[in-house]
Amino acid sequence: MYDTVIYEVDDPVATITLNRPEAMNAWTNRMDREIRDAVARASADPAVVGIIITGAGRAFCAGADMKLLSNISSGDESSNDAGSAVAEGEAAADSNGDFDGRFPFLMTTPKPIIAAINGAVAGMAFPFSLCCDLRVGSEKSLFLTAFAQRGLIAEWGLGWLLPKLVGPSVALDLLMSSRRVTGVEAKELGLLNHIVDNPDDLLPWCRNYITELAEKCSPTSMAIMKQQVYEHLHQGMGAAESEAAKLMVESFGRPDFAEGVQSFVEKRPPSFSRIGDN
Repeated sequence: MYDTVIYEVDDPVATITLNRPEAMNAWTNRMDREIRDAVARASADPAVVGIIITGAGRAFCAGADMKLLSNISSGDESSNDAGSAVAEGEAAADSNGDFDGRFPFLMTTPKPIIAAINGAVAGMAFPFSLCCDLRVGSEKSLFLTAFAQRGLIAEWGLGWLLPKLVGPSVALDLLMSSRRVTGVEAKELGLLNHIVDNPDDLLPWCRNYITELAEKCSPTSMAIMKQQVYEHLHQGMGAAESEAAKLMVESFGRPDFAEGVQSFVEKRPPSFSRIGDN
């Protein structure tokens, strides 16, 4: 079905693999469209509780395809799939209030998304990975912005999102120097939530994490909390608290609340409804 990604479902996990290993999974417009479609499929599938995005081969994603950059720098924006990337990127951008932009569709997807950082993350892959809910890596993980080295700027909202994760000073260091940040430092800075000791354990760890969520947590509760976290970035404490009070009352009326309480009393695993169930 897809040319640039591999889509697999093994209940409760959907795995989306960027699949241009010969080009270090460099980003093209086709890949952009296919990732969006795969994420939408996973979001609608009740067999899927969480989504993993990773890369084939030795890189997560090396950023925009160099052919794209060469075409743009030479003034040829019509050649090939990549040539009109800037214009198509604007057309592909989400329109969702506070979350306008190319990659925030990941933030508004109601299921948790883990970026399994198996190698290098560069250029536009940097903001893409930061729009995932969690990032898990290993000693092979590597982040670099690369924009200043190409005469570019912090694109696709990276200048907004990166300081929120690491602080303004560290964000400026990473953006201006384009220096390489590897696994352990990436974890210390907050770019990674967790690092595995063995790179071969990366995907199994992520699958196990989502499996535990599926066994213990309400998918609806997780979806609402994800929405709260991202939307409350744009609100004051009072507004966030008022909205939380309303959402809590709504939660009391859902079957998942009754099931959560009953399963606790009966000392058994809960059986929550999946998102996408009829």
